[in-house]
Amino acid sequence: MTASRLMLLDSASLYFRAYYGVPESVRAPDGTPVNAVRGLLDFVARLVTDHSPTDLVACMDADWRPAWRVELVPSYKTHRVAPEAAGAPATTGEDALPEAVPDTLAPQVPVIEAVLDALGIRRIGVAGYEADDVIGTLATGADMPVDVVTGDRDLFQLVDDARGVRVLYPVKGVGSLQAYDEAALREKYGIASGAAYADLALLRGDPSDGLPGVPGIGEKTAAKLLAAHGDIDGVMAAANDPSSRLPAAQRRRLQENRGYLAAARPVVRVARDVPLPEGHTALPRRPRDPDAVLALAERWGLGGSLRRLVDALAARPE
Repeated sequence: MTASRLMLLDSASLYFRAYYGVPESVRAPDGTPVNAVRGLLDFVARLVTDHSPTDLVACMDADWRPAWRVELVPSYKTHRVAPEAAGAPATTGEDALPEAVPDTLAPQVPVIEAVLDALGIRRIGVAGYEADDVIGTLATGADMPVDVVTGDRDLFQLVDDARGVRVLYPVKGVGSLQAYDEAALREKYGIASGAAYADLALLRGDPSDGLPGVPGIGEKTAAKLLAAHGDIDGVMAAANDPSSRLPAAQRRRLQENRGYLAAARPVVRVARDVPLPEGHTALPRRPRDPDAVLALAERWGLGGSLRRLVDALAARPE
């Protein structure tokens, strides 16, 4: 019998990659682009075939820029806000500011959701939280090994060998994956754990998320500070200790940015206590609604991609 393994998909990260990795000339019979839909379905089929998860959840961004994160760090993801909404106050839930999404991608997202629902693949999104937070909560509460599939390095913070949590990171498009465990984090970043990666990201910052970090402290310097002092609390203790060996410039920068570091800490860290809806995570062997699957395949011209995923689900080992 196959050992239980939970796979968590950072859905938006993956369908964005599929959108840019599959030509827009891939279209439905009516001419609507379906490159993101077909690319994602093919990728999920490959994941199921290669990694044989027993459970799988497609984690969704119910709120891609939660107001509570913006309140702590106002620059959070500001540059991603759709141009027509720029300058409006941050809100959450149904009134949340729209993310700038390519015109030909936005209509494909409901199709992706409809296909997943027809197949019986669980989708979870929670108002006021990002997909990262749903993933963090599911990974923390899992009673089985976990594979997090994402193109977002932020989720490296979930890597935990003791709990069997690793990240599968697409290296090029969605065609090949790099598995990140603690050994891979040590080799790539010189840090010892997923928790240390969160501290590294806090110090380094992330321009793609509108997080400036501490000026003058890049990735390598952040890794050295954490290696020497353990974690962010140890780094700040050294910055506040006149007898520590921190260079004067680093000490000053850390002290000047202590307010930012305190505010950004919960922004950088994924939430692990999201109130999740109840329901199964088991991956089905056959579609929940075969008629809907056939109708979607015909309406959107998904034949080969959808068939490959259905076949992959049925072929999983017992």
